[in-house]
Amino acid sequence: MSETPGAQMLTDDPRTPVDPVGDERHLLSEYLRWQRETLAAKCADLTPEQLATPSVEPSTMSLLGLVRHMARVEQGWFRQCVEGEDVATLYRGPGNLDGEWDDAEGTQECVDDAFATWRAECRASDEIIARHALEETFEDHGGWTWSVRGLVLHMIEEYARHIGHADLLRERIDGRRGE
Repeated sequence: MSETPGAQMLTDDPRTPVDPVGDERHLLSEYLRWQRETLAAKCADLTPEQLATPSVEPSTMSLLGLVRHMARVEQGWFRQCVEGEDVATLYRGPGNLDGEWDDAEGTQECVDDAFATWRAECRASDEIIARHALEETFEDHGGWTWSVRGLVLHMIEEYARHIGHADLLRERIDGRRGE
């Protein structure tokens, strides 16, 4: 396979390697952490304007939008569904169901807020996971029953799917490719 002209490979991997030995809770936590660190690595060393660069029309997807989206997803699943917290959904409001994407502005303030919010929601999710048995069940927004185990697996899948988007977004911005 030939390299794309000007493509840069990620050489200094900032992620902590996964410890693949341990019980189920440990492994689920390790792989969820890995996926989160991968999203952060895809966003590293970019300007606010680059982070807010949309993919291709008509999509408004951007790396910054992905960070905001994942903050909303973490909050929605763990705080709202598992814990039953009555908190306003991040980045959305009446008539603005795509706010995490459409309102991702290329400003330092928006970037700082998005990453701080995402990290806070990840910490909250980790605390919730730690407090609940993996087999414990809850209902989602649509009334479907889930186990905490099923949710953590779903979150790993959700991050993995969006990291595929992040790969393409990052390569389009500056040619960087790799893990």
